Amino acid sequence: MSIWGSLIGGMIGLSLGGPFGMLLGSLLGGKISRARSGAKMGSFAQPQQVFALSLIVLSAKLSKADGQVSREELIAVKDKLKIPENELDQVGKIFNKAKEESLGYEPYAQQIAHIYRGNLNVLEEVINMLFYIAEADGNVSASELEMIESISGIFGLSNVQFKSIKESRKLSEKSNPYIILESNPNDDIQSIRKKYIKLSKEHHPDLLISKGVPTEVIEESKKKMRAINSAWDQIQKLKSN
Repeated sequence: MSIWGSLIGGMIGLSLGGPFGMLLGSLLGGKISRARSGAKMGSFAQPQQVFALSLIVLSAKLSKADGQVSREELIAVKDKLKIPENELDQVGKIFNKAKEESLGYEPYAQQIAHIYRGNLNVLEEVINMLFYIAEADGNVSASELEMIESISGIFGLSNVQFKSIKESRKLSEKSNPYIILESNPNDDIQSIRKKYIKLSKEHHPDLLISKGVPTEVIEESKKKMRAINSAWDQIQKLKSN
């Protein structure tokens, strides 16, 4: 069963509470009341469902960041997140509701940070996917970049971690391998190797899936892993010269 199915539902909304619960409640005609908005987050919803909702809502907010919603970005939400046609109507309702409401992205980012507290690698993957969506029209605008960086800060990611994700989005021949491996050119090879091993473990697709990253979007996570491996290969060559 696709992870995008059954996202609009009372049990999911009630378990999430907060802004996500209110958003889903509004789509259910208010069945999820404000009185339950403080419900324990994530007590019923599966991690994959939370991740899927996070991408839909934050993608909707991101699509407004530069003042326009491009056709390419809308296509990206459908195609790049592998949303099947038979579930597009439901996902579209969530996307449009999030896009049209006055509430900003910050409360959602704060709730996501709370749900995935202690799992920074999953939060990094949310940021990675937001770059993926923003790149759909061929250009990440300054306002989109500012929003993604702001969400990264709300998630508790360091500037070094954010720059690593951003740099890994580039083609290998245009990227700085030291930034990807959160290192500096002056660091010795053993120190960089430790960073490489650490990042390899944290971003391994199997680990991400076990922590809630849906298999539907794991291919983009694999690209991050390939960027990490490529960066290590480049640094070994640079250090041997």
